[in-house]
Amino acid sequence: MVRIHTVVPGETLSALALRFYGDAELYRLIAAASGIPDPNVINVGQRLVFPDYMRYTVAPGDTLSGVASRFYGQADLSRLIAAASGIADGSGINPGQRLIIPELKRYTVAPGDTLSALASRFYGDASFYPPIAAVNGIADPSVINVGQALVIFTGRGDGFGLRIVDRNENDPRLWYYRFQTAAIGWNPGVNVLLPDDYHTSGRTYPVLYMFHGGNDDFRSFDFMGIRDWTAGKPIIVVMPDGGHAGWYSNPVTSFVGPRNWETFHIAQLLPWIEANFRTYAEYDGRAVGGFSMGGFGALKYAAKYYGHFASVSAHSGPASLRRDFGLVVHWANITSAVLDLAGGTVYGAPFWDQARVSADNPVERIESYRNKRIFLVAGTSPDPVNWFDSANETEVLAGQREFRDLLRSAGIPFEAHEVPGGHVFRPEMFFIDLDGIIARLRPASVLSNIL
Repeated sequence: MVRIHTVVPGETLSALALRFYGDAELYRLIAAASGIPDPNVINVGQRLVFPDYMRYTVAPGDTLSGVASRFYGQADLSRLIAAASGIADGSGINPGQRLIIPELKRYTVAPGDTLSALASRFYGDASFYPPIAAVNGIADPSVINVGQALVIFTGRGDGFGLRIVDRNENDPRLWYYRFQTAAIGWNPGVNVLLPDDYHTSGRTYPVLYMFHGGNDDFRSFDFMGIRDWTAGKPIIVVMPDGGHAGWYSNPVTSFVGPRNWETFHIAQLLPWIEANFRTYAEYDGRAVGGFSMGGFGALKYAAKYYGHFASVSAHSGPASLRRDFGLVVHWANITSAVLDLAGGTVYGAPFWDQARVSADNPVERIESYRNKRIFLVAGTSPDPVNWFDSANETEVLAGQREFRDLLRSAGIPFEAHEVPGGHVFRPEMFFIDLDGIIARLRPASVLSNIL
């Protein structure tokens, strides 16, 4: 949700730009988004909007109207780029010149809409309707008409229990955030990988939540090459931290403060993504997948939160917690105690929280996979000399076979691949998986009233 602010005595737009953006020259952006005709004059109590933006370097042949058409699909919105970039009316642009491209939505008024309701929806505060009225030249804020086209400035801000403490949105596709949250005792990171045309298409996209394996972090898939793997694909990929051994769970005990990864992912991050990016906030708009521990997390979330995800993928992820005398539960407890919880455990020790184990155990939740796309990968030949590789993938393969047998008996279709090798992530399997995810989810498109 876009950042907002009410002016207090002594403030200026340039000082606020320095405070919110780290760049005093962005005062024009605030003025453009807040409908302020003279950036040198603001009043105590005035409501301001701080949208996100991109910087664009003018290329030979560019015009303001052409740039506006490229980013917004509407040439007459060049006035907003000009205002944010400090370009006087009627002035041209030159190659090499840097432009500020404010982030915005074009919204078509629907029956029952009011400016205050739209301010509440987009800005989180119904009292922030004056900037919407000013930007759109609405003289009487109490009167808007069905079918009227409005410009709504947007941005990514705090919300849903998350406070942004670090961000980097300079890369055209991979945007990074770090959050402070009461759910986790440290500040977890998240990478959001955008489609190539996200900034210019105006389309809304399906989302894949992709979870890393144990003793790793949110950067792992980027290090492997996921930017190249997803090039040209119409899907957003969200890759959050899950702890070195968080097991995508709220632990039974922790001696280092909160490590509630399930709360962070489902109750906080998912709605934050949907409030801040053009995504489908619906069952057919979301997929979840992961590798190893993350593959288990994907299977767990898909069943436990049935209405959230239409597709689930486990790349060498365990699917059975209780088999072999509860080997996976013991492993989760040991690794979480050593790596994350200072002796605490995910499932409880020496006595397990049996209800929690059952709630998280894919083979005990078979009916919760009905009507979902299911994609499974396991290795058939782990390295016998490497204890970690052999123990992990042997258990993964056996658990996935058990899971598949139960799915088959219930008449629930799935796609499974048993491939040579051990406990590794296989890009060639991800390529197949990604195409299947995109085919299953709602396709990217321009929505009728929000562009």
